[in-house]
Amino acid sequence: MLKRRRAVSRGARIAAASAVADIIAHTFWLGPGKRIGIYASMPRELGTAPLIRLALARGCEVYVPRITSLRSRAMRFVKFGDGSNRGGTLHALGMVEPDTNESLHARFLDTIFVPAVALDRRGARLGHGLGFYDRTLAFRHLRRHWRGPRLVGLAYSFQVVPQVPVTATDVLMDLIVTDRGIDELLADEN
Repeated sequence: MLKRRRAVSRGARIAAASAVADIIAHTFWLGPGKRIGIYASMPRELGTAPLIRLALARGCEVYVPRITSLRSRAMRFVKFGDGSNRGGTLHALGMVEPDTNESLHARFLDTIFVPAVALDRRGARLGHGLGFYDRTLAFRHLRRHWRGPRLVGLAYSFQVVPQVPVTATDVLMDLIVTDRGIDELLADEN
């Protein structure tokens, strides 16, 4: 799947990122005061720049992941700002993290847009195998009713596959958005 993702041309990556932002623009997920978690895309991942711009334009508070410990695979979400503060630090995994100390635990976000290597229609997600998101979102396993925040897996349409292996520690996505639209999950298995 990584090889296939690397083969996506620059033009197709830009078009897919714009398509995803356009699709999300028609949902109720972004609005004034909403706290949105979103990854700062690494090369070859589905780009998030158009979605970040949209969220900021709609008055959202935007937070991006910051790795707090590589050893324990821990991360928090730090405030992105108004988009004018483009400064940041490139960490060991290749993502840019804003130079700010204003952070928020994931449980206080309204929606988190999560990167994926592959997803299935049960909401199972395959990442890069380091477990940062699963550890950060593990509190969702303890909730019986509302399991917020809403988790939205972002991917190219070819990354939605019939089945992704699942372990007991995996946190399932609530929805999947690809460059082709919002994929409905199988309700009886999620």
